[in-house]
Amino acid sequence: MTRALKSHVHPAERLCHATGALLILSGLVHLVVFAVDGGPWYGPVSWRKPVTFGLSFGATLIAVTWVTSYLRVGARLRTVLLVVFAADCLVEVGGITLQAWRRVPSHLDMETPFDTAVSMTLAVGGGVLVVLLTVFAVASLRHRPTGPAGMALAVRSGFAILLVALASGAAMIARGVVLARTGHQEAAYHSTASLKPLHGVSLHAVLVLPALTWLLSRTPWSETVRLRTVVVAVGCYALAVAGAGAWAVLTY
Repeated sequence: MTRALKSHVHPAERLCHATGALLILSGLVHLVVFAVDGGPWYGPVSWRKPVTFGLSFGATLIAVTWVTSYLRVGARLRTVLLVVFAADCLVEVGGITLQAWRRVPSHLDMETPFDTAVSMTLAVGGGVLVVLLTVFAVASLRHRPTGPAGMALAVRSGFAILLVALASGAAMIARGVVLARTGHQEAAYHSTASLKPLHGVSLHAVLVLPALTWLLSRTPWSETVRLRTVVVAVGCYALAVAGAGAWAVLTY
């Protein structure tokens, strides 16, 4: 499901698609590793992290590459942002995977100078992700995205909800770093639990909503019906995010 369905796929897009596929493959490989090696699924040290981050970052990179083709942004700016985004995704998943194989936590680990360097690199990388995706989100709101009926709403809603994911992710990192820096290492590892559902649910709206809209454009339904369906889907997704947000507040 790429812009290739409508026009030429640029080299930067192919690079991002290939990188996303590699990250997804990495996640699947580590799922096999988990099945063979065992160990806990939850906790700061588990094979869950390279699995979920590989799958999530890979899917998000491919989705953002595709969805941004509907944005009214300069080709050169979009290329630069996508290449930096792909590199940042590799750094994030690479650092998480490295620490999983070393059997130490990847985030908020300040136990040794090397672990601190990895942890802070991941935190800085998270900040870069926030900046890049915020630029795309602002672009979607400033100028109406192109595409079939409902795509503008789907893209704008997807990026708006993605900002919730970025905010919750930043909050998790900030709270954890403060706890770790003040000597509460164990508390830092568990401090992110309440925000994880909100972060996870809101992260993939930028894929789910535009993908649904694209699929609807391949049906014989009228534009009015397709647009109403997208509106309902956006509403349902917003309710899911609100529910995850309420859970975060109640369990914070």
